[in-house]
Amino acid sequence: MSEVAGTPGGTLDPLNCLFAARALRDFGDSFVAILLPAYLLALGFTPLAVGVLATVSLSGSACLTIGAGVLGARYGYRRLLLIAAGLMVATGLAFASFHQYAILLAIAFAGTINPSAGNVSVFVPLEHAALAHEAGHTDRTRMFARYSLAGALAAAMGALIAGVPELVAPFGLDQLSAMRGMFVLYALLGVAGRWLYARLPQRPVPTTAAPSAALGPSRAIVIRLAALFSLDAFAGGFVVQSLLALWLFQRFHLSLAAAGLFFFCASLLAALSYPAAARLSRRFGLVNTMVFTHIPSSIALILAALAPTLGLALALLLARAALSQMDVPTRSSYVMAVVTEAERPAAASLTSVPRSLASAASPAMAGALFAASAFAWPLLICGTLKIIYDLLLLTQFRRLKPPEEC
Repeated sequence: MSEVAGTPGGTLDPLNCLFAARALRDFGDSFVAILLPAYLLALGFTPLAVGVLATVSLSGSACLTIGAGVLGARYGYRRLLLIAAGLMVATGLAFASFHQYAILLAIAFAGTINPSAGNVSVFVPLEHAALAHEAGHTDRTRMFARYSLAGALAAAMGALIAGVPELVAPFGLDQLSAMRGMFVLYALLGVAGRWLYARLPQRPVPTTAAPSAALGPSRAIVIRLAALFSLDAFAGGFVVQSLLALWLFQRFHLSLAAAGLFFFCASLLAALSYPAAARLSRRFGLVNTMVFTHIPSSIALILAALAPTLGLALALLLARAALSQMDVPTRSSYVMAVVTEAERPAAASLTSVPRSLASAASPAMAGALFAASAFAWPLLICGTLKIIYDLLLLTQFRRLKPPEEC
């Protein structure tokens, strides 16, 4: 492990800084993703408005990620992570301060609000590049699994506190004010994340940006992966956490506190799946692990859409949660493994940007479908498209193995 020399505050392990920053960010993203539809509905907006804001937010994330990819080689991931954390602070304070829909749309586009509570964020490619730099081939997948585990455990705790606004009435605070207080907490998490990013090492920045920003021999591989990941992200956009919570609110009249408890359990199951994914990938390979855990999770999602009772729907969604995120550390590790080291920042950005754009296209569609009917069409569409993605990934990449599998 390398040490941070000459950074403010002394010497800290860069990997621990990244794990802790990811945990803080996912903690905030998790409760915000659940609160967001309830907050917008409490302000008097429609389910369609919820979906549109989610689309705008994810579109803004894509634009920020493009900027990070263009500027990353020139300024380095540490400086851009500090800027992103500052933007997180501003986003939380702005959401707590304004309630006009047009202003909220602008904040969602320019800020860091993440309705998916997942791996679509300007932070992700920057952290991936930093993590891949610190970990070697033999430790890469395990480090990505630990990174994802830290985020998922924190997300579980974040989901658990999403119900706090429903519990404050006895203390004389109305629910809407309590929700605004949660956005202030989100801003404070950004402050803590910025403190951690400030303790990452300052890497030398290349004098010429072009070679490190451009893709070379791996261009075709990255383009094919980006196209497939875009299909997966487009499918996932139909059931981002905010919209899944909206469906549970509408279809089964689930309370905010109960939704928080459910998403806590789901995040906990996802967290436990990450170490399992690392172990499975060592035995069966990265691509096989991605595909053969993802397909059963999509089947569970389709069955949840057809479930007649809340208990059965939640059970199927929990089964999905236990499997659906196993491809996260394996996918990140695979991308970093099949490109050269010089191409990693560009590959991380160029596989994340199309994902962000694709995931931004579907929430508005899902919101419109939920506004028209309580039936879970978005869940059916998501599950079907994800199965198609898995089969295409297996067909195209099962023979392209990372160095540790050769």
